[in-house]
Amino acid sequence: MEQLNLSIVVPLFNEEESLPELCTWINRVANAQQLSYEIIMIDDGSTDQSWNKIEELKSQFPIRAIRFAVNYGKSAALHVGFQRAKGQVVITMDADLQDSPDEIPELYQMITEQGFDLVSGYKKKRHDPLSKTIPTKLYNWATRKMSGIELNDFNCGLKAYRNKVVKRIEVYGEMHRYIPILAHRAGFKKIGEKVVQHYPRKHGVSKFGWERFINGFLDLQSIVFISRFGKKPMHFFGTLGSIVFMIGLLSFLWLGGNKMYCLIQDIPEKNIADQSAFYLALTSMIIGTQLFLAGFLGELIARNASHRNEYSIDQEI
Repeated sequence: MEQLNLSIVVPLFNEEESLPELCTWINRVANAQQLSYEIIMIDDGSTDQSWNKIEELKSQFPIRAIRFAVNYGKSAALHVGFQRAKGQVVITMDADLQDSPDEIPELYQMITEQGFDLVSGYKKKRHDPLSKTIPTKLYNWATRKMSGIELNDFNCGLKAYRNKVVKRIEVYGEMHRYIPILAHRAGFKKIGEKVVQHYPRKHGVSKFGWERFINGFLDLQSIVFISRFGKKPMHFFGTLGSIVFMIGLLSFLWLGGNKMYCLIQDIPEKNIADQSAFYLALTSMIIGTQLFLAGFLGELIARNASHRNEYSIDQEI
């Protein structure tokens, strides 16, 4: 069976009004470029008539659809869509018509002809309120600094992937914001960016609130830590614990040496236990020991994990 050119993965939640126009738009663009395609719609527990609308549209367009019993979130929807994608190139877009299907041909060309593994959309001109655009800029700046990946818009829903990229990464929690980081970690280094059109929302309301920025920052810390130390926790906790312990130990030795010197020279000096520095040194030694033990336990868990020897293999001869 000949492989499809495109799999278009569309996670959605309460978007019944947008779906007919979105499918018609995708179909028009794909047919104009003579691209074979499938639309994979993941209904993330919608409470409106979105699923009924999908069933109606299925007779007109090449749609494959999955319906979640409850709202699991965008990451879960993308993960399920990625598992089922059959196209040579996989494109993700939101269902609210703010992402333009007219971008599909160039995204497809950047993957198939220019050799990118992943291309992320960049909504340079956004039709969003300042309460959304300013935090987004700060979030993208922090993500660039912590990940080392030079993208302007990590959270843009419009992205294109080589098929093997989506098969090799696992999107969970709220990690959909960091798919470029997950892909980079899996060995896909050629990550590009394309300025894309951002349209005002036609129907419904945004499904994301302020909490996404807090959750996003916490997820970023998690993924950076796991990327660097997921299989070697002792390198982080052991090193940090050793440093903290040595600071405490050296402080304690300095206090003891100073007390000994004062006794020999008959210089009045407080008892070591009466000095606040003694308790700071003792606390540092205790914390350092606990950090070291945390690294040791993490190492034991990592060595016994079922995925401890899973590696990202690109090809084999």
